[in-house]
Amino acid sequence: MTSVAPPAGDKSAIRPLRVHVPDAQLIDLRRRIKATRWPERETVADNTQGVQLAMMQELARHWATGYDWRKCEAKLNALPNFVTEIDGLDIHFIHVRSKHENAMPLIVTHGWPGSVIEQFKIIDPLVNPTAHGGSASDAFHLVIPSLPGYGFSGKPTTTGWGPERTARAWVVLMKRLGYDRFAAQGGDLGGVVANVLGKQAPPELLGIHVNFPATVPPEIAKALQAGDPPPSSLSDDEKHAYEQLSSAAKKRRAYALEMGTRPQTLYGISDSPIGLAGWLLDHGDGYEQPAAALTSAVFGRAVNGESSGALTLDDVLDDITLYWLTNTGISAARFYWESHFNFLAAADVSVPAAVSVFPRENYQAPRSWTERAYHNLIYYNRLDKGGHFAAWEQPQLFAEEVRAGLRPLRR
Repeated sequence: MTSVAPPAGDKSAIRPLRVHVPDAQLIDLRRRIKATRWPERETVADNTQGVQLAMMQELARHWATGYDWRKCEAKLNALPNFVTEIDGLDIHFIHVRSKHENAMPLIVTHGWPGSVIEQFKIIDPLVNPTAHGGSASDAFHLVIPSLPGYGFSGKPTTTGWGPERTARAWVVLMKRLGYDRFAAQGGDLGGVVANVLGKQAPPELLGIHVNFPATVPPEIAKALQAGDPPPSSLSDDEKHAYEQLSSAAKKRRAYALEMGTRPQTLYGISDSPIGLAGWLLDHGDGYEQPAAALTSAVFGRAVNGESSGALTLDDVLDDITLYWLTNTGISAARFYWESHFNFLAAADVSVPAAVSVFPRENYQAPRSWTERAYHNLIYYNRLDKGGHFAAWEQPQLFAEEVRAGLRPLRR
């Protein structure tokens, strides 16, 4: 499915990668979609029982008859893709250098159920800011890796490839590319990796920018775990965040619990394209979803043909199809098992940190909590649009946030 230059005896070699999925795999995908054995429709008029049958059938119709993977493949191959072995595992990454002098090296990490496809629309605004309303002094050299077990990266065959080991691998990757000083960015699981990098504080790290900050203080985490009402001492912003987190824990955590405890049991997402799509989409329909849902409603809105900023139905299917063709549903889920649910506990980061809070994120991190978690907070901003997949939904706004957030590191 991919063409990778063979290693020349040097495991640290940077090898070009080109993607080409055999026609037989695409024919098989369409056959499997059309052969889906559908259940009866849900017995409620909303999404409280999960992804609604009508939405899934509409997605299946387009996926089997209208969607064209080759367009996504062409976008991938238009970018410089590489693979290198780090700590015994092949790591895939996109590496785009800016033409501007003094561009800052930046490693951007995706999350679940995303992939490097999430980042396509932010590449040019960050690498070539002068073409997108920015200045040359805001340029970045971009490195966009696939997490272990995701996309075209290798699938770990032993335990241990969690956020900590991944963060250490990113330092090796950046140094291997010749970057002795760099910044890191992430959302969702990518934010977890960026936070771990910040806590590890390698000398090469200039600072981090996250759009999924880990800010929950220990006493708040304890109250949430106990199912307590919001403490009376909370400010309005803190109370709102508490209520969002409480709602998420009660109503939208089932998928994370399964992947965090029993990922191997999810055989259906490896065998059925619709089973995989349903699992990836099961985080709201974009209408009545609670604000604290563990994944943004953008998927559902796109499937229903409604605006999700820059996100389209084909964007969603590009991502789902990548999971299918690489058979990484279960290997990606294992990253949750390796993470031990340590996603939102206060990050305890002392390196310079920038935080962007998007309104449709799982929770709106209060500045007070953020300052406690990030001890050298150089930037904090609350936006008026965008959500959990901000780079996908609002690429221009997201790029502006990354530029602004990391600008103090250039001084």
